[in-house]
Amino acid sequence: MRIIIAPSIAITAVLSLAGPSVAQNSAGARSPLLEQVARCRQIPADAERLSCFDSAAGALDTAERQGEVVVVERGQIQEARRQLFGFELPSLPPMFTRGAEAEQLDAVETTLVSASQGADGKWLFRLADSSEWRQIDSGPVRFQNRQGTDIRVRRAALGSYQLTAGRSRAVRVKRQ
Repeated sequence: MRIIIAPSIAITAVLSLAGPSVAQNSAGARSPLLEQVARCRQIPADAERLSCFDSAAGALDTAERQGEVVVVERGQIQEARRQLFGFELPSLPPMFTRGAEAEQLDAVETTLVSASQGADGKWLFRLADSSEWRQIDSGPVRFQNRQGTDIRVRRAALGSYQLTAGRSRAVRVKRQ
C-alpha cells in the first residue's frame, strides 16, 4: 500500500497493487497519517502540541523513507498527465483531480524525432516527448519528414486524436 501526500495542494491517495484504493473516500475521510498531523493543530498547550507534531512528523517521515508515503507536487501530476496523453485509461484517482477544477488536456505540442511508413503504408511518428503515434486513417500523408518538425497532437471526435506535422493536413492517429 502506498500513500501519496502533497501538502502544498492537499492531495492524499492510497494506491494498492491489488486495485485502486483511495485514502480520500467519497465521504471525505483522509489518510490516518494526515489526520494525525491535523489533530495536533488543535491542541492548545504548546508543549503537548509540539510533542504531538514531533510524533506525527516522525511517523510521516518514517513512512516516506520506507516508501509508504510519496510527496507529489501539482507540477509532477501535470507532467504525468501530459505523458499519458492519448492512452486509454480508467478514470483517474482523486489525487489527479482534487482541488481546483482539473484542467482537461486537449493537445500536446512537441517535435518530430522520426517517422516511418509500415508495410501497410501507414505512418508511425516518434516524437521528442518519447511518445509514438500510428496513423489510423487511410488518407495520404504529405509532410516534411525531418527531425525537429513541429508536431501538434489534439483530441478529436469520439475519443480519437489528430496529428499535424508542420503545416500538413491533420492525420488521424492512435497512441502506441
